[in-house]
Amino acid sequence: MSYDLSIEEYIARQPEYDKWRGILHPLLRAALPAFCKVEAEGLQHVPRQGKTCLMINHVSYLDPIVVTASIPFRHTVSLSKVENFAIPVAGWLLRRWGHFPIHRKALMQTIALLQSEQLVLMAPEGTRHTGGLQQGKDGLAYIATKADAVIVPAAICGAEDWRQRLKRFRRAYAKVVFGAPFRFRQGEGKRVPRKLLSAMITEAMYQLALTIPDEYSYLRGYYSDVENASSEHLEFV
Repeated sequence: MSYDLSIEEYIARQPEYDKWRGILHPLLRAALPAFCKVEAEGLQHVPRQGKTCLMINHVSYLDPIVVTASIPFRHTVSLSKVENFAIPVAGWLLRRWGHFPIHRKALMQTIALLQSEQLVLMAPEGTRHTGGLQQGKDGLAYIATKADAVIVPAAICGAEDWRQRLKRFRRAYAKVVFGAPFRFRQGEGKRVPRKLLSAMITEAMYQLALTIPDEYSYLRGYYSDVENASSEHLEFV
């Protein structure tokens, strides 16, 4: 099980997980439209290979599912609450896919995943917020600079009311918009001061806010003043 393994063992098992992802990913893409209509824009911004971090706004439980389903050519890997691994069926699927729980070694595990050329989904806010973006935490900037990973902002819009829709026997809806990819200007393995990490994540969060379409501007939250966005520490690729 992915949460019982050392980081080295977990990375070594990625080919095994990829086999399961190759089975489960098409099944997810085939089954999801019965419950949720997903529209994707900007897929050309998602690299087809290489260490890539998908930076999302976290508005609902559906987020990892709809983002994964919206990308036909790569499998995503993400963190999940430890409790989710104990849920029948869901826990089995999480383990087969190779998702890993939020625990003390999750930071280094994420860096190792990126360095092994995986597409890793991360929510820089750290938790769900339906009322718009909150301040991003420095963890994503730390991980991305350590791995020298490409970051792709991915805005999830319209999924906030998925429970209400399903209760009324209506399909849920989600729009996923992928923005322009970038790297932080620090090279791989370099130590970055905390103050600089904060500046980096602020600029990255503004890129995520800019990716949110105007009709969903309320989701920009703390970063609604997009006219103040800067890119001093970003290198677009």
